[in-house]
This record gives sequence, C-alpha cells and structure tokens, in this order.
Amino acid sequence: MRILITGATGLIGQQIVKLCHDKNIAVNYLTTSKSKIENNENYRGFYWNPKTQDIDTNCFDAVDAIIHLAGATVSKRWTPAYKKEILSSRIDGTQLLINALKGETHSIKQVVSASAVGIYPDSLINYYDESFKDFDDSFLSDVVQQWEFAVDGFSKVNINVSKVRIGLVLSNRGGALQEMVKPIKFGLGAAFGSGKQWQSWIHINDLARIFLYVIEHQLSGVYNGVAPNPVPNLELTKTMANVLAKPLFLPNIPKFFMKLVLGDMHTLLFHSQRVSSKKIEDKGFQFEAYHLQPALEDLLG
Repeated sequence: MRILITGATGLIGQQIVKLCHDKNIAVNYLTTSKSKIENNENYRGFYWNPKTQDIDTNCFDAVDAIIHLAGATVSKRWTPAYKKEILSSRIDGTQLLINALKGETHSIKQVVSASAVGIYPDSLINYYDESFKDFDDSFLSDVVQQWEFAVDGFSKVNINVSKVRIGLVLSNRGGALQEMVKPIKFGLGAAFGSGKQWQSWIHINDLARIFLYVIEHQLSGVYNGVAPNPVPNLELTKTMANVLAKPLFLPNIPKFFMKLVLGDMHTLLFHSQRVSSKKIEDKGFQFEAYHLQPALEDLLG
C-alpha cells in the first residue's frame, strides 16, 4: 500500500508517517518547500503550492489513499489577515488536489481528511456525536464547515470520503500539551475561567491509529478523533500538575485577561466541547489511551 499525505511534516503527520513505516506502508508526501523533498522508496516527496495551485501530479502514482492534513495552524493570533489564511490554506489545498485528480487516471480509492471538534457549539451540557448538525456561527465552526464541504468534492472524482474531527492532541513532541505544561513546571499552573469547560483530548498515537484504521477498513463518513473520556479543564490542569509532581495553588485565569492577551484566539481555551468517540469504537477501533492520567504519564513521565 502507498498513501499520499499532505501536512506530513507536521505534528500529526510525522506520527502517521512513523506508523505507516512500522506497518510497511509506503508514503508519498506533498511539501511547499523544495528543500524538504526526499526520494526514498518508502518516503517520496513532491512539490505543491496551494496558493498558486501548482502541484507535481507524479505524487498520485501508485497511491491507494490520501491522508489530507495540511492547513495553517490555529494556534497563532487571529488577525483579520490570518483568519483568511486559516480558511484559505484548507480550502485551496483541498481544491488543488481535487482539480489535479480530475485530469488524472488514478488508483486512489479513499481520502481521509483532518477536521476539528471546533465545529461543535460551546456547551457545558451537550454530548456531541457525529450526527449533530445544529452548528453555530463561531469562526472555528465556520472554518470547519467550509473545510468539510470542500473535502466532499473528492466524491466527484470517485473517491470515498472520510473525515476525522480532531480534539485536543496530546503529544510529547510539540503542540498544545507542551505549551500547557510550561507554566505548571514553574509552579504557575492554573485552570482557565470556571475550569468547567470540557476538553475532548486524544493521545497522538491513537489519533494516528484512527487515520490508518479508517483507511484499512475503508470506512466512510465523519468520525470524532477524541479519546473516550473527556475531562473538564480544571481536571486536565490538576492531572498535569499531579503527573509532573508540581503544586497547583494559583486562582483560575479569568476569561477577560486571556482575551486581552490572545484576542479572538482565547476561545480555544474557553470553549467547551464534550465529544463522543462511540462511533469509531462501534467500528471496532480500540483505544490504547482511554484515560487521561495514564496518557499523560506516558507523554510526560
């Protein structure tokens, strides 16, 4: 099997590449940097530029499936210009792949695209599964809705479409967890706002396994990429402090302060989405990290 991956050098992409190679699955990858192009039998790089709609269509050769991860990070201050980049980076890359495939004879049967639990509304009481459709008009929800709609375009080139709505990814190699533990390591950790907002987290290895599971079992549709046991923000903060053996005595950080510091991006810390993993489990997927404490001990221990 050979899989084409966009965003292969990012945090999630690197983990998926590692898992592919562990399973003897060859990887083609797309990069906007010509200096990052390698040409090994099991790891071949190809140039693309979604902004100019330029792509080396040799990337599709002998490919069975696409894992589509590419998109500008949301963990950066949301200026009006950067909000446009967050959206366009996802839509333009998706459209480039679809347009390029329209003119190609290809062997690709499936695309699995990244998505995000940010599509669901902020709520302390709802428990969201993939059938939920009453989305709100927040910036992140709007981005994810447009992104998922664009990805549906792969069906026009006879490719089975799947999407994984990703939660808070826990990794020891970067991402949100490493930023969250920094103040805790200095004894300055604190929950955000009320601390009651739900955090639907997932160990990065389980997330990589979900992407490959969807391909290996040819699953279509939407799947939540979250662990079975979401926790409130206060519990997440306390568990991190406990694993690091650090005290937690500061008062919770108020919302208005983080809005001053981060602007609109503060919603990443204060929005509450309790999200169900039951659909992917019902398809036979078994998580390795069910509970937060063992997951954090594995990553921070």
